[in-house]
Amino acid sequence: MSDEYDLDSGPDPATAAAAAPEPEPEPELDGDDETNASGTVHAVGIGPGNPEYLTRRGARAIQEADVVVGFQAVVDFVADETDADLLTCGYADEAEALSAFADRVADGETGTAVLMGDPNHSGYQFLGKVQKAVTGEVPDATVRVIPGISAIQLAASRARTPMEDSRFVTLHKSGAIDAELETLARNAGDRHLLVLPRPFDWMPGDVAAFLLDRGASEDLEGLVFEHLTHDEEAHTRTTLDELAEHAGGDDAESTPFSDLSVLVVRADVESDGGDET
Repeated sequence: MSDEYDLDSGPDPATAAAAAPEPEPEPELDGDDETNASGTVHAVGIGPGNPEYLTRRGARAIQEADVVVGFQAVVDFVADETDADLLTCGYADEAEALSAFADRVADGETGTAVLMGDPNHSGYQFLGKVQKAVTGEVPDATVRVIPGISAIQLAASRARTPMEDSRFVTLHKSGAIDAELETLARNAGDRHLLVLPRPFDWMPGDVAAFLLDRGASEDLEGLVFEHLTHDEEAHTRTTLDELAEHAGGDDAESTPFSDLSVLVVRADVESDGGDET
């Protein structure tokens, strides 16, 4: 794999991943056949980590792979679903792991990358890195996304906030998040907000404090969902004002909430919808 990305100077790998649509599948490749298509790598959203929420399509791509790559915590959730060789990484060694993965694909093996939740929800940076690594070794390779059940979908269900009446923003990314915060500020009160916090500098309390500073009502209802679908799943139902008391800090000890959290800020019940941008 080539040089690491510097998100302060670019390019952002998420931009590369979203630069163009996927090519259409070859006519003879559908159903089970596409899973094993030569030169095709799948990027599978594994859902919230509970195997009950892993789609059958995603499970098949994982089961039939020769090699699976992903962050350690993500791969651990699917380790029992496959006999593939597992290449795990953290942020420090992801380039090395992806390079080894790309080499295996170049040698003709079937490769699958695994991402938490749904790659379309906060996963495009890793998706872009997978794509760059694979196409660097196999220029005509295709990386195809298999969506998963996201924590955002689960939180929207638990909070009864229809997606069409909501604004989703992820802060769980490297680099600047000014534009995402502005989107939250513009829509607070008018639309439900579905937010993936960033551990640990932009946790639910920090988001609440920011919204209050930008004029949001302190009485807006805030819900924090932790460890969705797992035995330790927890819900906190409060207001922006009370939630903001937990603002500040940059480590796990400075917040009562897990790094596996989703924040929902419900719209003002008297609002009939507002800015959709």
